[in-house]
Amino acid sequence: MRKHNFAFIDIELTGLNLIRHEIIEIGCVLTNSELEVIEDFELKIKPERIEDADPVSLKISHYDEKAWEEAYSLEEAIKIFADKVKDSIMVGHNVAFDSGFLESAFSKTNIVNTLHYHKLDTISIAWAKMHRNPDLEHFSLRELCLYFGIVNKRAHTALSDARATFELYKKLMSL
Repeated sequence: MRKHNFAFIDIELTGLNLIRHEIIEIGCVLTNSELEVIEDFELKIKPERIEDADPVSLKISHYDEKAWEEAYSLEEAIKIFADKVKDSIMVGHNVAFDSGFLESAFSKTNIVNTLHYHKLDTISIAWAKMHRNPDLEHFSLRELCLYFGIVNKRAHTALSDARATFELYKKLMSL
């Protein structure tokens, strides 16, 4: 049986609307099948339509025009991303949301999505293993990190959230 790498992925956006808003940051912790870290990386992406951005989303994701001056174009970032995550299984917290924006980015750039077709969602895993736990009211990344004692120093930055998702996955798999 072939063993796939895992790509623990989080993205930051200019808003929540798949049509109007853009990815501005991709964070990824790439591991082998034994959950040993191969690499972690973050790609900042220069927004093409900052005027369409939701100011609340920009604040939450710590967007600062100066910090994005040297950012990649969407095409450059997606090309780098596709090369690094080839044939990896995407793992995310609410993975359907992030994968929808990533699929859209692959489509816009005409770059082939190289991720494996299987995806794992830490919300679904947490729900399946912990839905009867009276100490958990919500299954947000923040709440689950608090529950498990996972420190997410820069919440709502892509790489920090990807690292927190990786740590959460390991905790969930040990239950």
